[in-house]
Amino acid sequence: MSLSIKRLLPHILILIGFVVLSLVYFSPVLQGKKINQSDIMHYIGMAQQQKEFAEATGKETYWTESAFGGMPTYQLGAKYPHNYIKKIDLALRFLPRPADYLFLYFIGFYILLLSLKVDFKLAALGALAFGFSTYLIIILGVGHNSKAHAIAYMPLVLSGIILTFRKKYILGFLLTTIALGLEIVTNHYQMTYYLLLLVLVLGLAYLVGAYKKKELPHFFKSVGLLSVGALLAVGLNATGIMATQEYVKESARGQSDLTINSDGSPKEVTTGLDRGYITEYSYGILESFNLYIPKFMGGGNYEDVGKDSETYKAYIALGASPMEALDAARNAPMYWGDQPIVEAPAYVGAVIIFLFVLGLFLVKGRLKWWLVGGTLLSLLLSYGKNLGFLTDFFIDYVPFYNKFRAVSSIQVLLELCIPVLGILGLSRLFSNDFKDEEKLKALLYSVGITAGLAIIFLLFKSILFDFEGLRDDQYIGAYGQAFMDSVIDDRKALMSSDTLRTLILVLLSAGTIYLFLKKKLSENLVVVVFAVLILFDLVTVDKKYVNNDNFISALRVDKPYQANNADKEILKDKSHFRVMDMSTEGQRKPAKAAYYHNSLMGYSAAKLGRVEELLDFYVYNNNMNVLNMLNTKYIIAEEKNTVFPYTNTDANGNAWFVSNLKVVAGANEEILALDSLNTKTTAVTEKQVATDHNLKPSYQLDSTATIQLKEFKPNYLKYESNNRSKGLAVFSEIYYNHGWDAYIDGELVPHFRVNYVLRALELPKGNHTIEFKFEPQVVKTGSSIALASSAILGLLILAGLFFKFKDTKAKA
Repeated sequence: MSLSIKRLLPHILILIGFVVLSLVYFSPVLQGKKINQSDIMHYIGMAQQQKEFAEATGKETYWTESAFGGMPTYQLGAKYPHNYIKKIDLALRFLPRPADYLFLYFIGFYILLLSLKVDFKLAALGALAFGFSTYLIIILGVGHNSKAHAIAYMPLVLSGIILTFRKKYILGFLLTTIALGLEIVTNHYQMTYYLLLLVLVLGLAYLVGAYKKKELPHFFKSVGLLSVGALLAVGLNATGIMATQEYVKESARGQSDLTINSDGSPKEVTTGLDRGYITEYSYGILESFNLYIPKFMGGGNYEDVGKDSETYKAYIALGASPMEALDAARNAPMYWGDQPIVEAPAYVGAVIIFLFVLGLFLVKGRLKWWLVGGTLLSLLLSYGKNLGFLTDFFIDYVPFYNKFRAVSSIQVLLELCIPVLGILGLSRLFSNDFKDEEKLKALLYSVGITAGLAIIFLLFKSILFDFEGLRDDQYIGAYGQAFMDSVIDDRKALMSSDTLRTLILVLLSAGTIYLFLKKKLSENLVVVVFAVLILFDLVTVDKKYVNNDNFISALRVDKPYQANNADKEILKDKSHFRVMDMSTEGQRKPAKAAYYHNSLMGYSAAKLGRVEELLDFYVYNNNMNVLNMLNTKYIIAEEKNTVFPYTNTDANGNAWFVSNLKVVAGANEEILALDSLNTKTTAVTEKQVATDHNLKPSYQLDSTATIQLKEFKPNYLKYESNNRSKGLAVFSEIYYNHGWDAYIDGELVPHFRVNYVLRALELPKGNHTIEFKFEPQVVKTGSSIALASSAILGLLILAGLFFKFKDTKAKA
């Protein structure tokens, strides 16, 4: 066996092990089953129309009519030309989903630890700790695939940066470029933004180190190389980035033109999301201990406490049958933290946190301060409104921070930093950098902190905490105080049992290290013991929330919706219209209508901002005037558990001529005017629009004039008009100026926005053909940049291989 193969063999075996572990944990994929993810169900509904279009035409549509009246598909899995970095990503995700993401967790973290000069056995151990971190498994269970995807590539990006700062310039540059390209292609900019914050902390640590060692030229050389790599990575993803940047200004995440809310109250003027929306999911300060003790605050919103619980007995006392009480006890309200909804605790692991504390004493230098700094930054920002002064500072002054919601998700950074420092601590324990006395002292301090904390919680929990949750008043009102007292007893029991579990794991971990220091255990055996402890610690918690029960047949996942009688009746109508689903199922599955029809509803945090405002002001309140102008021909209603389609005969249709144009000062007046406006005869627009297009306040309305839709696709609409005089036509299509072009008899003409969200055109007299084509220039420009960037990267990879071969040959 050659020397190079011998060196690679351990890594190959570990990669095979990662594949096996990924498939074993998600073993139903081997039977052809798929995980039932709620978010993916919504995504399938939203993306169905563009999928059908691609299958029918072999082309991509970048606009869908199926949701929110119409929107770009940039955030719905749009496929772009020359997106070769995506092909690399698909090659890496060769396992069935979600085993592919778990494998990426493992391999990325493994490479990160290797780049930190950690022995491959410890690197594999760290990969297990990271990959099975409860939060990273939970997001796979609920369908946050793009988030998991982005998190999985974070360690790989950090690996390239670290290698570059370690003067492995060629390898570091190429790895950073490819890894960052992969990170960006996941299309979860919130996670990428959080990674950037961690990289800034890392850069600061290296800058301080370079200053102390008088290596500033090397530092700036590395930064320069990494900057070029980042630019190239952006170029590889140019189309997606440029399209998103263009769209975000018009989306709900951009700045609104309104200064009022739907109830008339003043609207907070912001260039991003509403402050309350950003901080809705703020991690409780006390909740931090969930990282160390899984059910410190009860676990998830609903936990199975079983037949022996006080909650079960309370339901029996209220008159429930044993079966009813057992069903209720399986969904007991155990969570008593500060967040509205929690699927499961963000548990990092008792074993790895113990090692993290050990690392605080044994790891020295800039890496330690980077990891500690990243952990603290992540934890403090996750508190959101519970640490208002810091969160407000970031919202107000840190660029782009106000574009993202659910601040608690920034804890992904600490979920990365903690296991890195923990494994580095174990690595230092195995080294000769410290005397045995120093290692024993560090062990003693670590046990004192971690075990001591657990003992305090066990002994004084009833004194320290009240165990009262946000929704307890609802249960007291429904079932009485005695019932809630029983629930609180179960919350205390959960904390006690999990705290005891944590204490035992800490003592076992400490005992293993003690035996190693006393020469009773070998280094390899210590690694095996910790592998067992970490797997037991994390997988037993993970399996409570994501297990084989989450998998169903592939057919049910791929086709998650079943057409009801109302859907079937509406589908008989082959004309172009919109549907409003007001049924119970429609509210519970907001993307179902988009799966079958052109819906006014959907499921997306990136809908057009003006459409969201129109929904808030009118649509959610069933304002028929607005529903009519949106050509809402059918409303799916429900009465006495029977779902039926209500036909709205007053819908305005696809297009119509109006005789009057009401001109108002601004956006507030325009949206308020819709409440009483007769949209069949009058349109409303802002003064600036009227001035820019030289519009008149009135138009001669010919009673015989017609305008009819003759052909429609998601990205193309064709109309024919006939009128005796110049007229103003309104189209029941959502206005979006970045890509929609209007043509009259084949000649490009300007169109404009009326009625807050709709398109309009001035039409000359006579017979004419009107076409709307969605032909976004951003896709063409971005694809050219992506192609050029891919070619440059290819040449750089070849050059890197050439110099590596030349260097190897010279050394030989």
